[in-house]
Amino acid sequence: MANATEPQGGPREGHISEEMRRVAAKKSAVIERQKQALNLQRESILSQKTSSPHRRAGLEAALAQIEGQIIALG
Repeated sequence: MANATEPQGGPREGHISEEMRRVAAKKSAVIERQKQALNLQRESILSQKTSSPHRRAGLEAALAQIEGQIIALG
């Protein structure tokens, strides 16, 4: 018979879910920092002005790559 003060599933279940929450929070923070860095890079590219078609093509390619990474991060 289970002790009434133990969470259902045993005494370690609450500990495991707390650990999982910490891991998820860390992952979320890492992803958020990555998104921020990519958005800064994106803004930097958007702020650059050039009349060179070759330079513009390079900036557009870099912008497309960064936007793809942002989308992949969710």
